[in-house]
Amino acid sequence: MSKPNKEIYFNSPQRLTQLIGANTTVIVAGRRTGKTDSIAAPFVLRNMQRMPGSTGGIVVPTFKHGLTNTLPGLFAAWKRWGYIQGVHYVVGRKPPKSFARAIIEPSDYEHVISFYNGSVAVIISQDRPGSSNSLTLSWLLIDEAKFIDYERLKDETLPANGGIKSYFGKHSFNHSIMILSDMPQTQKGSWFLHYKEKMDEELIDTIKATIYEIWKTKERVRRLKGEGKAVPKYLKSYLRTLDTNLNKMRSVAVYYKEYSSIENLQLLGENYIKQMKRDLTPKTFQTSILCQRIGIAKDGFYSSMREGHKYNASDFEYLDSLGYDFAPEAMDCRADKDINPLAPICIGMDYNANINWIVAGQPEGRRLNIIKSFYVKFERKIPALIEEFCNYYAHHQNKTVVYYYDTTALGANYAVNEQDFHWVVCHEFEKRGWQVEDVYLGNPMRHDEKYLLINQGFAGKQRLMPFFNRQNNDDLILAIQTAGVVRGRNGFRKDKGGEKLDETEENLLEHRTDGTDAFDTLYIGAEKFPYREIYPITTNGVL
Repeated sequence: MSKPNKEIYFNSPQRLTQLIGANTTVIVAGRRTGKTDSIAAPFVLRNMQRMPGSTGGIVVPTFKHGLTNTLPGLFAAWKRWGYIQGVHYVVGRKPPKSFARAIIEPSDYEHVISFYNGSVAVIISQDRPGSSNSLTLSWLLIDEAKFIDYERLKDETLPANGGIKSYFGKHSFNHSIMILSDMPQTQKGSWFLHYKEKMDEELIDTIKATIYEIWKTKERVRRLKGEGKAVPKYLKSYLRTLDTNLNKMRSVAVYYKEYSSIENLQLLGENYIKQMKRDLTPKTFQTSILCQRIGIAKDGFYSSMREGHKYNASDFEYLDSLGYDFAPEAMDCRADKDINPLAPICIGMDYNANINWIVAGQPEGRRLNIIKSFYVKFERKIPALIEEFCNYYAHHQNKTVVYYYDTTALGANYAVNEQDFHWVVCHEFEKRGWQVEDVYLGNPMRHDEKYLLINQGFAGKQRLMPFFNRQNNDDLILAIQTAGVVRGRNGFRKDKGGEKLDETEENLLEHRTDGTDAFDTLYIGAEKFPYREIYPITTNGVL
């Protein structure tokens, strides 16, 4: 006896995206809305099944992002639906002889998903030169589009999406593109928002109506068969006509949709929306609930930060050595290309009852590279935070941290059993085999002075200019880009009003200003107290 088909739940936006099946689909939605799991995964699976032997492309901003975010999400969804890696598809290796062959076989299979029916998907990472070279693609999935360089996409990847016309020329899915992202924070990252103007609302409504008519007609056919009655021939002909028309409409359709919490009003209830508007800061409500675009505010606290202050730095040799079934703990500092292994790591921290941060960096000439940031929440406190840092940098050659701290780290506190933060930080590092060079900054800098110093740094008017490793600082970058300014009795200050609010799915602790304070401490320390001018730093214990 065969097992009954397992029911799969998709919410209304996910079902609608799949049903419309537009040739070009652009979905802008917040985190945890199932973009990869329930929109991207069905799209890739559909194309690989419906166009056997075809070649598609999965475009990600960085190879590291693909390994840690996009691909695991796809594979997890397929597994739940009964598609097993090693049985129905293989990754990063030549497919078994039992698999059908692709119409155009890849030159190598190192970065390829091979399906049992001959379809393949090439992983195209923009930080890896030549990922799109010599490809003939029938479809494209573009994930985390706000981080995608559109000029490179336009010049290198989009021209490859020409498909194989002799095989799939009349297929509505041929040349299809799906673009997924949450709301961009920069002008450069907003390249896909113009698809909204390209969508023909009337055409989309006609597609919806046609799908409904097909469903209604099929229901009538099923009812007639259930009653033992003959199905009129014209109904079968009518279904074929509807299907042909639907295929033609889909092949030219553009579907653009921004999903906010309002879309789930029926599920969430009106009171929920009212509560969020009352409890959240205006900016958080704007982005998380209404899904409205924000940018680096001209009047924000870090108003001089630009897109050019972000960079990618992956060690592809190490990442390639991991394969696609790597243990999460293997994704450590060996995957980063921007670390000087012989130099200490400089850190700034922020201490809070509910979230604690480390922001790590290394000066390089006139740059301060922010190489990674870490945070722990709620019951996990500073010892757990430092353990994460030490595990990530276990393979770093120079086991020295330059710890910048001010008076906020001194005195008894609520989080570490009445010991001051400074003592606990030094103790936790030292017991894990690290040397700590602690640099005292005195009282915290006034907000207006800090604002001037750091923004001059971004503008290149200080000794050091900060740059952020985009792959290792997603949450920190978002927090910095959205940090606002408020005016008080003593001039303007960083807007820290949201720090004391309870955490919600829409207002995460890691997107508030706590992490930016850790960055401030690091930048002030590195700028004002450069460690090379203070300490003879040891490497492997030798002066």
